[in-house]
Amino acid sequence: MVTLTVQVGERSYRVTPDHYDLSIPLSFGGSQLRCFGAPPAQERTYVAGSFTGDVRRGGSCNCATYTLTPHCNGTHTECVGHITGERLSIHELCRDALLSALLISVEPQSASSTTEHSHPAPQPGDFLVSRSAIEAAVQATDAGQFEALVIRTLPNDDSKRTRDYGSCPAPYFSAAAMEWIVQRGIQHLVVDLPSVDRAEDEGILTAHRIFWGMPRGSTALEAATRRTATITELAYIHSSIPDGFYLLNLQIAPFASDAAPSRPILMALRG
Repeated sequence: MVTLTVQVGERSYRVTPDHYDLSIPLSFGGSQLRCFGAPPAQERTYVAGSFTGDVRRGGSCNCATYTLTPHCNGTHTECVGHITGERLSIHELCRDALLSALLISVEPQSASSTTEHSHPAPQPGDFLVSRSAIEAAVQATDAGQFEALVIRTLPNDDSKRTRDYGSCPAPYFSAAAMEWIVQRGIQHLVVDLPSVDRAEDEGILTAHRIFWGMPRGSTALEAATRRTATITELAYIHSSIPDGFYLLNLQIAPFASDAAPSRPILMALRG
């Protein structure tokens, strides 16, 4: 049996065998979550001449063509190239294999019940992941330094795996919440939401821009101050996974694109 010990700041931890996969499997022939009006991810049998890539149809092997929109069809990780004119690759920018991470659970607040805001202004019925909620959840832990923050929103249930966010609008981050995350030096953010911004926000993307240090309206990479930071969206953090300190293995498909399907895995630590 292999024993792995990691040093985070001045603390040493032993990595336990317990681990948790936070990705939502993409079932091409089954139920899928929906967001931003994107079509479902699709699978099509590859046919070339006399070859048919389906054993059920007499083919010698299975071979399919898959069509998907990473930002919309499942768990994915994105880089600052999401909002720049320059085409950037998440595969090139995200090179950290193991990250110290804190998992917290927060309950989004009605926008009308908090002084926090975003831009454009929240609409009636909107819910915000607030700075006050994040701060309280972090302070309730005994975490020291951490590079990644994993946020589970409450209530939390399996419907997040197949939810239609067009008919069930998601909470999003207040500007103050994202400013706090940046001030804390967090480089990698993992959330169980389709976006850190409101789905319909006039294309302003306030929270994304704060996270990457990108001025409003700019599309130039040189304007971004946090070019290696990443956001993972549409994760699913099962309620059985306790809040606390973990090692995060952020596995990303090697796509040369601004976003790619990903598989964030939390590895349990023991002090």
